[in-house]
Amino acid sequence: MSNEYTKDLYLDLLKRALVNWLYMDDEVKPLLPRKISYVLTTLTGIRITVPRNVDTTKRESGDDWPVIGHSMIGLKRMSNLQRCVEDVLENNVPGDLIETGVWRGGACIFMRGVLKAHGVTDRKVWVADSFRGLPFPNVRKYPADKSSLFFLARSLVVPLETVKANFDKYGLLDDQVVFLKGWFKDTLPAAPIGKLAVMRLDGDMYESTMDALKSLYPKLSPGGYAIIDDYAIPACKQAVEDYCRARSIEDKIVPIDGGGAFWKKA
Repeated sequence: MSNEYTKDLYLDLLKRALVNWLYMDDEVKPLLPRKISYVLTTLTGIRITVPRNVDTTKRESGDDWPVIGHSMIGLKRMSNLQRCVEDVLENNVPGDLIETGVWRGGACIFMRGVLKAHGVTDRKVWVADSFRGLPFPNVRKYPADKSSLFFLARSLVVPLETVKANFDKYGLLDDQVVFLKGWFKDTLPAAPIGKLAVMRLDGDMYESTMDALKSLYPKLSPGGYAIIDDYAIPACKQAVEDYCRARSIEDKIVPIDGGGAFWKKA
């Protein structure tokens, strides 16, 4: 068995474990449209379980939430992340990897796993989160967030210690993983990040997305990737469009699935 084949097997197994595809726990899905349920399920803490009636297409595209799994982004977005990271490695695009808004840490764990599988020791994975949920919307400065209720969502609050423990479960907690704890507006401008090759933004809100873009996109190397997990959320999409328009960024934004999108920096 070749090393290349072994590497592919490891990464495929890792991403399936992170989204809990392996055991496929009973589907957890409120009987409401996705955009509403995304907020209300976390606000109330009430989840409706449909025993042994799992639709694997939902887990594939991140349309349901694993109760036990360490990522909610689904297999399609995991595979997109793998392709982006492996492309910058193959083409020697300089820089580290970062995710802003990490939940239980699954996508960051996977990025560290990709580096490990390829024997990369000179790049870091930055794990940026408040580790206490989302901020109260600053409606005066960011009117697009006026309807945001994410700050009430207790299910989005995952402590730093829990995320570190999740990394450790996969044997991927080491000095190539750097944690940035706090609101993006406070941590990202001063973060000692030189260049980035992949930036994955998962902040849900206009403010969180814009703060990350302002601080990180200038550090993204040409040939690197910007991935927006919440592009389907109108406020997040508006932040991306406003940022790109103000800076005359015309790179084509490519959809990943029903939720996320990405582009390659020219």
